[in-house]
Amino acid sequence: MTENSEKVVVTDAALALLAELRAEHGDVVFKISAGCCDGSGPMCFRAADAFIGVNDIQLGDADGAGIWAAPSVAGLWENSQMILDAGPGSGAGFSLDAGRSTHFLTRARILSAGG
Repeated sequence: MTENSEKVVVTDAALALLAELRAEHGDVVFKISAGCCDGSGPMCFRAADAFIGVNDIQLGDADGAGIWAAPSVAGLWENSQMILDAGPGSGAGFSLDAGRSTHFLTRARILSAGG
């Protein structure tokens, strides 16, 4: 695993999928959804196509690809370290990992008061 900040850790599997998507689509960003139709997995978009709202909060980055969330979702990650990983299965909705055999997923590690 590669630690990109104290709040986000990116696994080798996620880095490999990220490199694959960048080779096909150029710069990408992540948006952590609030659930609803596509669940709550990380959605990966071409940077040029992503809608990052003025109130969205950057949670960290994955090898330079920003990871963004709405304030209500960002609050859920406030006391956790995000582990961005990749595993078997297809991504959801319009995410660039949709239709592939591998998709992005997140796990969390609760941070203690001291980090």
